[in-house]
Amino acid sequence: MKEYVMGNGAIALGALAAGVNVAAGYPGTPSSEIIETIAKHPHEGTYIEWSVNEKAAMEVAAGAAYSGARALVTMKQMGLNVASDPLMSLAYVGVKGGMVVVSADDPGPISSQTEQDTRRFADFARIPVFDPSSPEEAFEMIQAAFDYSEKYKTPVILRPTTRVCHAYAGIDAPESFAAKQYDGFEKDPGRWVIFPKLSYKNHGLIEQRNKDIADDFSGCKFNFTCGPATEKAVVASGVSYAYVKESLKAFPDIKLIKAGTAFPFPEKFMLGALEGVKEVICFEELSPYIEEQILKLIGRNHLGIKVRGKLDGTVPHNGELSVSIVTDILSDFTGISADKPADISGIPPLPVRPPVLCAGCPHRASFYAVKQAMKGRKSFFCGDIGCYTLGNAAPLEMVDTCLCMGAGITIAQGLHRADKDAVCFAFTGDSTFFASGMTGVVNALYNEADMVLCVLDNSTTAMTGHQPHPGTGRNMMGNIVDKVDIAKVLEGMGVKKIVTVDPLDYPKAVQTVKECADLPGVKAIIFKSPCIAIVKSGKKCTVSDKCIGCKKCIREIGCPALIFENGKVRTDKSLCTGCGLCAAVCPVNAIGGNANE
Repeated sequence: MKEYVMGNGAIALGALAAGVNVAAGYPGTPSSEIIETIAKHPHEGTYIEWSVNEKAAMEVAAGAAYSGARALVTMKQMGLNVASDPLMSLAYVGVKGGMVVVSADDPGPISSQTEQDTRRFADFARIPVFDPSSPEEAFEMIQAAFDYSEKYKTPVILRPTTRVCHAYAGIDAPESFAAKQYDGFEKDPGRWVIFPKLSYKNHGLIEQRNKDIADDFSGCKFNFTCGPATEKAVVASGVSYAYVKESLKAFPDIKLIKAGTAFPFPEKFMLGALEGVKEVICFEELSPYIEEQILKLIGRNHLGIKVRGKLDGTVPHNGELSVSIVTDILSDFTGISADKPADISGIPPLPVRPPVLCAGCPHRASFYAVKQAMKGRKSFFCGDIGCYTLGNAAPLEMVDTCLCMGAGITIAQGLHRADKDAVCFAFTGDSTFFASGMTGVVNALYNEADMVLCVLDNSTTAMTGHQPHPGTGRNMMGNIVDKVDIAKVLEGMGVKKIVTVDPLDYPKAVQTVKECADLPGVKAIIFKSPCIAIVKSGKKCTVSDKCIGCKKCIREIGCPALIFENGKVRTDKSLCTGCGLCAAVCPVNAIGGNANE
């Protein structure tokens, strides 16, 4: 059957077509829709879960693969760092059933802290990696990845990038899916229990195996050449291949070499593809990985080929490539002037739309309560990864640090050790608390830290698409489960002062912050209010004629639903949710909060 799906949907359908038995992951853009798509399709015999973090997902998948099942684990490139501990050891232990790790890279970066290149991680871990250039190819590649995984008893990485994950294409998927039949786990401590002796032996086997995989990849259909046999050639991988293919319409006399498997590098294929070539240019997003492999290959074989790309500054290191960028570079490479895009100088530029917390977002109220409570006191505000990272923007300016998931809790402890006069706050979300926050809290308690933990509990994993987590009471198999209570978890850890407050109750929220800030040790405030994107409000705020046009509400909280026109503030009824925070801020009580429409 033909399905028009997103690239992540194509990956999901490919996994189902490969007979995946277990799919686990942690949501992270641009990978989140893979697990969600599997859940939406008939998947009898396939178990699905959102794990509490990527490390847990990797280990769940490993257990299934030890049993002979086909296992899929999904994450974004930052999540691969979290999962690296089990993955590095899995490379040595190996698997029985096929195990594919989808690590979606984010050139740009569009929604990530770094432009990390998973191909380098695959090289570091010594496991194979496939680099799809389109949703259609991703659908085929993930099926091949499962086959290679079982053939060579190793985890295999599929590395789509944002434009592959979020592009749409028509996929010829099977009418129905059947999970793989497998024989189960067989006890064999000499194989499954990692010890130094086993690692030493397997390391040597891995290096020999990778030579075999490289030879195998040299005959793989995802590596090929097209175009005339000329002295100039272009090597492209991933989505860059699509850009190059489009650009080469203006440069028909160039040989195109497609590299679809980055590691182990298919040297025999590349040597054949470079025959007769005197100059080559490499297009790839993020690091110059393919370019470096070609340079090594040329050096070992004493080939007189000039290589251009990122290393000599011809191709930019950072950000995404595009057809326009590739075309400009190829014009210089070939000496042929290509047609420029149609003149767009008369078209006005798109308005700048910086990311902002939604109108009515409870996180805005939480940040504002802390800000007002700490007026006149030296305070540090340690943020984390999620919607609430947007608390850094003016006028709130309530995120002083942001590093990685869960780090706000432990960075707050470090800041206090270095400056004991400051009140240190750590902000974390409910999903992040379960994913990577609890360890930091235990560290604070054990080492007698002094900090205020603020859990911004909006009952969802909001930034990545509102996925469930242990505190929501439901899982990806559609089951209603007992909620894990954050307050009880904190109490069990040993936190003595735990207060749950609605951040939209502004006076109470401010008073709670003041009380906790004055106490020694580890204190926890759970700001609990549902995400406005999933719990819709029929209420609106209205501004009366008493408005004096001071704009304090706009200057203080920066809600996008507040507009200043003709010397007065008004609310945009299409955005306003009636949260009432602006009413609490107004010095002349000109705003009526929570008025029913």
